[in-house]
Amino acid sequence: MLDIAFIRNNPDIVKEGIRKKRMSVDLDELLAIDEDVRRLRTEVETLRADRNRLSKEIPSLKGEAKSQAVAQVKALKEGLSAAEPRLRSAEERFEQLMLTIPNPPSDEVPEGESDDDNVEVRRFGEPPQFNFAPKDHLDLAESLDIVDMPRAVKFAGARMYCLKNEGAMLEFALFKYALDHLVSKGFQPMIVPQLVRREAMIGTGFFPLGEEDTFFIEKDSLYLIGTSEVSLVSYHMDEILNEKDLPKHYCGYSTCFRREAGSYGRDTRGFYRLHQFNKVEQVSICVNDPEVSRREHELLLTNSEEIMQALGLPYRVALACGAEIGQGQVLKHEIETWMPSRGKYSETHSCSTLHEFQARRLKIRWRGKNGKIQYCHTLNNTTVASPRILIPLLENFQNADGSVTIPEVLRPLMRGMERIEPKS
Repeated sequence: MLDIAFIRNNPDIVKEGIRKKRMSVDLDELLAIDEDVRRLRTEVETLRADRNRLSKEIPSLKGEAKSQAVAQVKALKEGLSAAEPRLRSAEERFEQLMLTIPNPPSDEVPEGESDDDNVEVRRFGEPPQFNFAPKDHLDLAESLDIVDMPRAVKFAGARMYCLKNEGAMLEFALFKYALDHLVSKGFQPMIVPQLVRREAMIGTGFFPLGEEDTFFIEKDSLYLIGTSEVSLVSYHMDEILNEKDLPKHYCGYSTCFRREAGSYGRDTRGFYRLHQFNKVEQVSICVNDPEVSRREHELLLTNSEEIMQALGLPYRVALACGAEIGQGQVLKHEIETWMPSRGKYSETHSCSTLHEFQARRLKIRWRGKNGKIQYCHTLNNTTVASPRILIPLLENFQNADGSVTIPEVLRPLMRGMERIEPKS
C-alpha cells in the first residue's frame, strides 16, 4: 500500500506506474473518494463537536434557551445519522481502492508486455549439446521411477503428482543443501504455517488482486499460502523493530498451493505448473533506505545464484519488464534456467524488492537511534522450488543410457549416489 499523501502529491508518478505495469486502476476515482472522505470527516467531526458542546451546556440552561438547545441537539443527531453512513461508505470504498494501487516500478525496469521483453543481465554456463536424442523431464522421471502422476491425478485431480524413490531423496537433498547454504550466510531457518488468515494475504499484497489463485478453506476462513513469503513477512506484523536488529534475514520452508487460475491448457505436461509444490524462500526486512534495499536485493539474488552455480545448472538472470512486475514490486530479477525440452531459459526463481508496500499494510515499523519510527522495507527471493527445479536437473544431466547424473554437491546428501538409473 502506498501513502495516500504520496499519491495526492505525485499523481503523475503513480499513473505512470499503473501504465508501465499494464494495470487497470482508476486513480482519479481514488482521488475523488479521498476528497469525499476528508470532506465528510470534517462534516461529521463538526456535528459531533457541536452536539457534545450543546449537550454539556443543556443542564445549565433554562426556559426557552434550554428548549432551543435540545432542538439543536436533536437536529445535530439527525445530521449525524445521515452523514455517518455516507462517511463509512466512502471510507470502505477508499480502502478498497487503496488496495488496488500499485507500487511505482523503479526507473530501471524496462518497458514490456510479457516475459519475452525481460532484459538479460548475465549468464552462467552453457546449454548441453547431446549426441543422442534427449528425453523431456517427464519421460525421464517415469523411466527412472521417481514420479507417478497418473495415480496422483486419480485421487487428487489434475496438476498433482507423487514424487518417490530417488526423486523424493533428490528433493530433500536440494532443500537441505539450500538451507545449509543460507544458514551459513546468517539466515534464520523457519518452518512456517501454511494456513493463514485473510489479513496476512492482504498484508503481503496477494489480495485482493490475486485472490482467484488461492485455495480457501471456507469452514475455517483460512487460506493456503502460495509461498512462505506470506508467513515470513507477516511474522512481524504490528511490530516496531529496533534498528540494531535489522536487517532480519529469514529462510522459510513450506509446501505451497496455487490454483493456477487463468492457466487452463498451459504447461499441462510435467512439473512446470502444478497446484502443489515445495519451496525454500528468502525474506529480508530492512530499514526504509533504497540503497540498503538494493544491497539486500543483490544479496538474496547472489545466494540463489551461488546455489545454481554449485549445482552446475546453466541459467540467465533477467530484469523483469513492467508487465511482469507484480502490484507491490519496485524491482524484480528472475533466474531463468535452461530447459532443453522447452528449448529456452524458463523461470525458476524471482527476486523482488517491495520497499514499504507490505510493511505499510502489515504495520511493520522500525525505530531509529533518534527514536523516529518509520515503515520497513521488505524483499523476497526463491532459494529453490521443487519439483520445477527438477526439470533442468533431469534434462540437463541426462545420459545416453537414460540415467541422470546427480550434481556432486548433492551426493553426500543422497547416501553417496552418483546417478539415478532407469528401472526395468
